[in-house]
Amino acid sequence: MNKSELGSALRALRQASGMEAKAVARSAAMSSSKLSKIENGSVMPSVVDVEQLLTALGVSEDIKAEYMSVARAVATEATAWRLYRRLGYHRKQEQIQAIESRTTLLRLFQPSLVPGLLQTPEYVQAVLGRKQLTEDQLTRAVGARLARQGILYESGRRLHFIITESVLRWRIVSPLVMAGQLDRLISVSRLPDVDLRIVPLSVRQTEFPSHSFSIKDDRMVTVETVHAELSVTDPRDVALYVEKFGRFTEIAVFGDSMRDMVEGIRDEFLTEQETG
Repeated sequence: MNKSELGSALRALRQASGMEAKAVARSAAMSSSKLSKIENGSVMPSVVDVEQLLTALGVSEDIKAEYMSVARAVATEATAWRLYRRLGYHRKQEQIQAIESRTTLLRLFQPSLVPGLLQTPEYVQAVLGRKQLTEDQLTRAVGARLARQGILYESGRRLHFIITESVLRWRIVSPLVMAGQLDRLISVSRLPDVDLRIVPLSVRQTEFPSHSFSIKDDRMVTVETVHAELSVTDPRDVALYVEKFGRFTEIAVFGDSMRDMVEGIRDEFLTEQETG
């Protein structure tokens, strides 16, 4: 059994028990509608949800151990980057695009790089070019990442980005290319469904920018670490990231103030390019 089969497997257990859905839901301290969503796979159950359902159904300890193991794997799942390298980074970009296509509210925090959805082709090339790909692999990965950016222009979505000021100054590419990248940020920030904010280095920090993370609606968080990407689905854990994103939102600058900051840093890069 894997995570995609967990809901249907729980439904099969309930049906085999002969118990009505309402009775199981009541015993598990959840609404009947939530149980229905879990069973049809539209909502991923938390570890607590699964434990309560199994207790309500009175299953054996062996069955409970099997299901709880799957539930814990679902709550936080890690996929090593070496596996993505083996499959092809373009496949990874396509996977992300599929997830984003089902997302109406995307919240992304990035303390080290310009977010992929906002990167220029040159910036994408520089970032992915460090992954030791062949020329063909790099071309396909760059193309797949740029293809994801179509979501910026789709109606019915809200895209919220928060980056730290250090991202604007981090020398990933040459001064001239960085200036072009910052121009791109200014341009994208004017799109109607895009909210771009920057956490200045000069403000008193209430949070620590430990790593990047992306929140898809309120159902899933992805976190990039050195060795792997983590997928978090337990609602309690997702809520922690939502709260953290909210605290960064409170101290970040946006609108014209944000664009003034970006323009100032861009001009510094242009001056360096001219005098270098």
